[in-house]
Amino acid sequence: MRGAKSAKCVAGAIIVALAATACSGGGSGSSDAKGEVVPDGIFSVELGEPEKPLLTGDTMESNGSAVMAGLFSTLVDYKADGSLEMINAESVTTTDSKTWTVKLKPGWTFHDGTPVTSKSYVDAWNWNANVKNAQGLSSWFEDIKGYDKVHPEAEGAQPTAEKMDGLKVVDETTFTIELAKRVPYFGHKLAYIAFAPLPASFYKDPAAGGQKPVGNGPYKFKSWDHKKEIEITRFDGYKGPNKAKNGGVVFKNYTTLEAAYEDLKSGNLDVLRQIAPKDLPVYRQDLGDRAVDQPYSAIQTIAVAFYADQWRKPEKIDPRVIQGLSMAIDRATITKTVLNGTREPATGWVAKGVLGFQEDGGAGVTTYNPAKAKELIKAGGGVPGNKISIQFNADGGHKEWVDAVCNSIQQATDVECVGDSKPDFQADLTSRKAEQVKSLYRSGWLLDYPVNANFISDVFRTGAGGNQGGFSSQELDARIAKADSAKTLEESVKAYQAIEKDLVNYMPSIPLWYYKVNAGYSEKVSGVAYGQDGDPILTGIEVME
Repeated sequence: MRGAKSAKCVAGAIIVALAATACSGGGSGSSDAKGEVVPDGIFSVELGEPEKPLLTGDTMESNGSAVMAGLFSTLVDYKADGSLEMINAESVTTTDSKTWTVKLKPGWTFHDGTPVTSKSYVDAWNWNANVKNAQGLSSWFEDIKGYDKVHPEAEGAQPTAEKMDGLKVVDETTFTIELAKRVPYFGHKLAYIAFAPLPASFYKDPAAGGQKPVGNGPYKFKSWDHKKEIEITRFDGYKGPNKAKNGGVVFKNYTTLEAAYEDLKSGNLDVLRQIAPKDLPVYRQDLGDRAVDQPYSAIQTIAVAFYADQWRKPEKIDPRVIQGLSMAIDRATITKTVLNGTREPATGWVAKGVLGFQEDGGAGVTTYNPAKAKELIKAGGGVPGNKISIQFNADGGHKEWVDAVCNSIQQATDVECVGDSKPDFQADLTSRKAEQVKSLYRSGWLLDYPVNANFISDVFRTGAGGNQGGFSSQELDARIAKADSAKTLEESVKAYQAIEKDLVNYMPSIPLWYYKVNAGYSEKVSGVAYGQDGDPILTGIEVME
């Protein structure tokens, strides 16, 4: 697989976030394409415009992540069973979950021909973590000793050091990582794109590096025609296990999934990452065995904008109100009808397929019960203004289910509910990050690493990169810190399971359903497989004559 996806917000109805990449253990399809394989053949993939420049420390949504996964390789990746696979690392070892030693595979180079060394990693992590560089994924480095010096917590504070104390270069291919405290799953976190290396040339002009990234992955950057397409080509000097079986990829920008699907059917697009709700009833018949329907580790939610006037005046909203809204949603009917059985109602906040998933992590709060919903909302003091809105991006195939959720809430509780449409995912994210969401917003999370901590700590911890709704609880932060410092991975996973069960008392978001990959590909390609992160595994795709 490619590495972990980035802390990913989901762009479309099928694909989340984040993040870092595709997993080798994912399901696959095989094309009926006839003819010989063209080793240098180029194929196309549907994609939205990335939210930001392509920086390893600031790419945290699914459009940018899909490109970055081809351009960069990380130290490790994870297999379908959750175990680690060494990619750029020869080994990642620890005896106490606090001090980690990394040994690199020799001979790796960046796309500019310069060597990938221990310093390439240490310098990149220090740069991404430094508050002066304002990287959205900087919090991923807070486990490392000395993070507080390069990224002080106080607003406007300047760093007192340029480097984290915990990072030490031993030699060209060896470095050590000392954490502030034990983190049993830290090795899994290294699969995330924020932990990729950067070449020395990057620091001369970081802005240019975000427009024309130089990585160490199986593909090298060729061009970016904004809001039209991005092209990457095979890097023949790549030393990793996942060498590309094709000549490159063109990511074609679409403003609607419906338009992308029509292009797929007409042969003008080769790989589609998601099918719009309108086409879900017919895509299997249209595409035959080129239609893809498989689960992956992501979850759709409705998040609360806790900073919005509605939820913080005159005092913080009672969680029972959010519980009631959750129990007013008929997930079973909506997933069966509006989403044509392509989703599975969620029973908690952690997606399937990761360590620590439990069948009822939501402690019953996702069960449809109109009477209980009304009772809870009333007991919590009611919905301020008796009206809510759900913000969503219009280019992701969300309108149909948002309308259905609103109808369900209105019928069950008499709370008025409307959709708040933004033209595209970029506009949606901009609104979230500017704290302009009026009430609620469509959200989702795709695994960055296959441990339940990723769906709790990285989303609900105060200051976490994925925490865009302003949720904060000192009590929950303390429990997360305790779970992170457990002696073993197994103990940490168990502690997070207990935390998930208790999220019902905080209601930082409303779980809706688990994702599936509902996608397809053309007759021009074969070997198409989708990973645990829901994205097509680019390197394994072959182009046919």
